[in-house]
Amino acid sequence: MLQNVLFSLTALLALMPASLLAYVRDGFRQGRGPDAVFWAVLFVAVAGPLAWAVVQLDGTWRTGLSTTLWVSIAACMVLYSGLCLTTRSGWRLMPLLLPYLLLVGLFATAATEAPDPTLSASAPTVWVDLHIGVSVTTYALLTLAAVSALAAFLQERALKAKRPTALTRMLPPMADSEQFQGRLLVASEIVLGLGLATGMSVLYFEQGVLFRVDHKTVLSVATFIVIGGLLIAHAATGVRGRRAARFVLLAFLLLTLGYPGVKFVTDILIS
Repeated sequence: MLQNVLFSLTALLALMPASLLAYVRDGFRQGRGPDAVFWAVLFVAVAGPLAWAVVQLDGTWRTGLSTTLWVSIAACMVLYSGLCLTTRSGWRLMPLLLPYLLLVGLFATAATEAPDPTLSASAPTVWVDLHIGVSVTTYALLTLAAVSALAAFLQERALKAKRPTALTRMLPPMADSEQFQGRLLVASEIVLGLGLATGMSVLYFEQGVLFRVDHKTVLSVATFIVIGGLLIAHAATGVRGRRAARFVLLAFLLLTLGYPGVKFVTDILIS
């Protein structure tokens, strides 16, 4: 248990420099491109949670709340680094994303002593691994979409008030934030659909049924419907800005309740 605490604290410390960088460097406020310091702290922020996940899992899936949160953080950081490498202003999501992930990491560290059993499943390993990998990827994609939606929401509010704030000066322009939001939502919908399909496959192998009504399934299906409805509405009516952001944040809330939320209830509240 002490080893788990030490690993969690190390991963937490790895997130701190990136969480503070935007608020202590003028480059963010002035919209300059990422420099060597940015890439250095980003590398540390990716390496810390990722090393935690690799070492702690050690080829075996665990189902505890702390593990779930740290694996989700690691996936978010990997995808965010890809966004930084492939887009012009994706790096400017750091002022929102990294402090949020730091808070999640603090909660994961506090939950280290909660039960962390090894996953036992009768379904073929390849299906179980695929389902878990897809689920983690979905949550990471939707986290980034929610952060992009929040950035667009803040930028729109500042534009309407004609009073940009210190925070909005650090964030991507509204058009870029909405573009990230749209692309990430499409990816989330596709991967979530794959996750529902692989989940049905695993359930069929284990219980001989394709669908079971439980909290996780209902919330996942609700998330799929909300994202799909938003994408259709955007294509048909061009819904955007704060209205779209509210639906993205709703979808993120639903998936959070269905993914780590259920584990919090079972591992912390009930146990």
